[in-house]
Amino acid sequence: MSALTDRMKGQWNEIKGKLKQKYADLTDDDLLYVEGKEEELLGKLQQKLGKTRAEIERELE
Repeated sequence: MSALTDRMKGQWNEIKGKLKQKYADLTDDDLLYVEGKEEELLGKLQQKLGKTRAEIERELE
């Protein structure tokens, strides 16, 4: 399990709030975190925000 996955599990509500403030077009459905589906969430964020995976991971750190 990666450090990013650990952080997502432990602090998702905080991370989600910051993302919603920064990107007003993100919905609760876009930010639905399900344990074990981190890759799917990262892909959805990449598509919605038009950023690379590395950029998304930096945003989540």
